[in-house]
Amino acid sequence: MPNIIVHAFTWTLHLLFPARGRHRAPEPPAPVAIPVPPAQAPPWSRPWTGPSADTARAIFTADEAQDLTREQRERFYATAWAELGWDYPCTAEGVHQVSAEVTP
Repeated sequence: MPNIIVHAFTWTLHLLFPARGRHRAPEPPAPVAIPVPPAQAPPWSRPWTGPSADTARAIFTADEAQDLTREQRERFYATAWAELGWDYPCTAEGVHQVSAEVTP
């Protein structure tokens, strides 16, 4: 009887822990280079095309905007950015932003 238990235990150990070199992992496939389309290229891969830090600082620290209410200040910022040709998300209450992009 003890011999049967030892054989069963040994067989179970061989199943759980196979001998080294007995089972080899399959070779990993060769890496395939996937081209990235230009539309999905990371934004930092091209030069910065936005306004400079000095331009942004001049808009956000303008003296004429300091005495305005929060809503008026947001509209001032949006107008200043629009004059430069940039979108600024105006967060004033009652102002609804419309996306410039058209989705099919």
